Amino acid sequence: MNQGVQGQAGLELSSGEQAAIVAGRMVLHFQEGHAGMRELLGGKGANLAEMTTAGLPVPPGFTVTTEACREFFQTGGKLSDERFGEIGDAMKALEVKKGQRFGDPHNPLLVSVRSGSVNSMPGMMDTILNLGLNDETVQGLGRLTGQEAFAYDCYRRLIAMFGNVVFGIEGLWFERKLHKLKEDSGIEEDRDVSAEQWKLLIGQFKQIVVERAGKPFPQQVEEQLRLAVEAVFASWNNQRAQIYRRIHRIPDEQGTAVNIQSMVFGNLGSDCGTGVIFTRNPSTGEKQLFGEYLHNAQGEDVVAGVRTPLPICELEKDMPDVFTQLSATADRLERHYRDMQDIEFTVERSKLYILQTRGGKRTAQAAVKIAVDMASEAVITREDAVLRIEAEHLDQLLHRAIDPEAALDVIATGLPASPGAATGQAVFHADAADEAARNGKRVILVRQETTPEDIHGVLAAEGVLTSRGGMTSHAAVVARGMGKPCVCGCESIRIGDGQFAAGEQVVKEGDWISIDGATGRVIRGHVALKEPEISAELTQLLVWADEVRDLRIYTNADTPHDAAKARELGAEGIGLCRTEHMFFAPERLPVVQSMILAEGMTERKEALDQLLPMQQSDFEGLFRAMDDLPVTIRLLDPPLHEFLPELGELLKQQSAQRQETERLEQAEKQDPRLAEVKRQLLETERLIRKVRLLHEVNPMLGQRGCRLGILFPEIYAMQAEAIFLAVKSCQQEGVRVKAEIMIPLVGHVNELKRLRKLVEETATAVLGDELAAVDYRIGTMIEVPRAAITADQIAEHAEFFSFGTNDLTQMTYGYSRDDAEGKFLTAYVEQKLLPANPFQELDREGVGELIQWAVQRGRGVKPQLKTGVCGEHGGDKASIFFCHELGLDYVSCSPYRVPLARIAAAQAAITARQAKAEGAVG
Repeated sequence: MNQGVQGQAGLELSSGEQAAIVAGRMVLHFQEGHAGMRELLGGKGANLAEMTTAGLPVPPGFTVTTEACREFFQTGGKLSDERFGEIGDAMKALEVKKGQRFGDPHNPLLVSVRSGSVNSMPGMMDTILNLGLNDETVQGLGRLTGQEAFAYDCYRRLIAMFGNVVFGIEGLWFERKLHKLKEDSGIEEDRDVSAEQWKLLIGQFKQIVVERAGKPFPQQVEEQLRLAVEAVFASWNNQRAQIYRRIHRIPDEQGTAVNIQSMVFGNLGSDCGTGVIFTRNPSTGEKQLFGEYLHNAQGEDVVAGVRTPLPICELEKDMPDVFTQLSATADRLERHYRDMQDIEFTVERSKLYILQTRGGKRTAQAAVKIAVDMASEAVITREDAVLRIEAEHLDQLLHRAIDPEAALDVIATGLPASPGAATGQAVFHADAADEAARNGKRVILVRQETTPEDIHGVLAAEGVLTSRGGMTSHAAVVARGMGKPCVCGCESIRIGDGQFAAGEQVVKEGDWISIDGATGRVIRGHVALKEPEISAELTQLLVWADEVRDLRIYTNADTPHDAAKARELGAEGIGLCRTEHMFFAPERLPVVQSMILAEGMTERKEALDQLLPMQQSDFEGLFRAMDDLPVTIRLLDPPLHEFLPELGELLKQQSAQRQETERLEQAEKQDPRLAEVKRQLLETERLIRKVRLLHEVNPMLGQRGCRLGILFPEIYAMQAEAIFLAVKSCQQEGVRVKAEIMIPLVGHVNELKRLRKLVEETATAVLGDELAAVDYRIGTMIEVPRAAITADQIAEHAEFFSFGTNDLTQMTYGYSRDDAEGKFLTAYVEQKLLPANPFQELDREGVGELIQWAVQRGRGVKPQLKTGVCGEHGGDKASIFFCHELGLDYVSCSPYRVPLARIAAAQAAITARQAKAEGAVG
């Protein structure tokens, strides 16, 4: 059993945990543990141990460890005799402590059997109460308490819970019988059911077990215990637990502990009760005791909803002494754990028992307020406050969300590609979205997948829904950059002509739908939305984060509006301006198409001359918005065919024009429209030839990026001229410009040398003597593996490296991003072939190694080389941690993820310093 420093799952264990494993023990009494043994005892077991040691009123018990859970699964889902013997020994010690005996018909010991995972997973796994009751011990319990009805009530609860958890019988079968009994008797409350009625119901429950499980409810208490522990261990792999772990990225190898604890009863009479409290309001974060309780009830009654609980303040009226003790205990636990606590308690004959404490689940608003308030109260440090904020908290706070009170008709679920919620009328074409928005309508753009040509529709829509594409598809990336909600890859919807089907439901153009970009839900109808709130607490938290982080936070922005929004959210510059996004506006697209279709330099120059002032205006807007902050402008990158109409649409158009030409030619009288129709046909055929000429088998690896600039240097020269004209104009206005010009897709140093020379010559031609006063740099985007490998050569001609991790991941793995996410990546992650989607979380071992190599070799040539990440990973917490470890200068992300990046960068710095301090002490 000795695993040294790590358990079988490779999890770090404390010295106490190691000692227990070394001793070969997998069952520990509460008084033998402490809070630091969480990996072995689970969160619940560690907290029960900590509270027991602290002298709080905790019913005694013991924990079967996560190590035993892993052993359970390794041995085919059965408890070994050795392990069950160890549990039996622990039960004997518990019997001595309680003065009762498990299975004794006169003085029975009853226990609860509860799961307790390392990470809190509320409601995901199973619990069994009142274990140890059978046909004999139930009589003893009745005699001991003087309440026969109470005893048989406990027994029927055990049979129902045991039948559900151990035998997998749906609870509905038991609930129907209970409901019928009460209905036939005219009884509303369980407490009014007589002992004889409970006995009758118990007989029915036993029959359900025989019929549904094919075996009787076990009367041997040892058999009950063994089956219960095995069932709770097995519940680690039930469907809801697996889904929860996947969502919250909890390792499957952790397993769960099982806590076996002596029962206390809140349903013995009017001086008894049970409840759940939070030490602060979990919705608002206000510092007040928040919770509910039921008098004369067992614990599951509160969460099951069988009775309406009372607010916790009512306990003060009913049992003032208990309330005072509970309030003091809650305050003590919060200060001990230095976090808001979720506490379960039972009152048995006016005596308070604490059954569990754990960090309480809370809303995003409450999480931020609690963190800041606790730092202000000196319960935690400012650094602790920053560490406690999760990415999903900020996603909720900075985007509109669906009103939690709203009734929802969910018709499909896709990938939650961009956070926030939107409601609008369904439209199926970008032009329709644009037109509807101009007419003041709110719309959701529904497409199989979006292309750069749809950019105006995405801009006009409230949100985007696609049936294809992944988390980093075009729709997802553009929507995130704009701060718009997006649900991608919703394969269950079938999009037709002006409608889509979801199962049996059909949504037509103009019908109202809503999407939730945080969960991927597609909802029929209009729903109420809550506007985002940036509270004073969040502002304070971001200030604290900025004080400790090392990484600078830039934004990916292509418009002055996005730049201004990012700066408002704390961006310190633009790390990526994608100039190709500037060309898809309806008034610009024809000019770009003219440039592409040009038959020679003269025609192309005419088109470029029209684009030049447009580009200059674009760059001036960005420079003004980011006054005195760096603006990194990537020269044109995408394949040229993306600017042209789709071939299929052109062929349809050609066919219709030919038919119309033939019809007009065959008319008896010559139609004056014939010449115009022929001209249109010739233009369409010209477009078709050009589209076919530009067609590439793999456009992502074709004529794009710097390759385009080398074959058509006049395009990059125009962009460089526009940049320097904008620099000149803005500096004359007093704007402090810091321009950084990025050459994309470099794979060989000669590409960068050629294009750097072009940019420098353009700068000299535009600025002349003023060039010396201009702060500009030339660098490259590292997105080709060869560029990373030869980074020392490339660094000779670059002032900065910007890692385009989206394409670098594609080229390193050999995955087409959209195809991979739509076809096999989900299966790869679910089957543990990959630890995570590498397009969402940076792959440290492969892509990360290339980045590290490039940084080291580049800085070996130029120690002051500026390095950063501008791919989608720039807004991912785990990836930001890796960027900090590598010593990069900045990360760049979409505007609405800037606050998240500020927090994550601070968390990375704090975590690294804490680890260093612990290492020094060790």
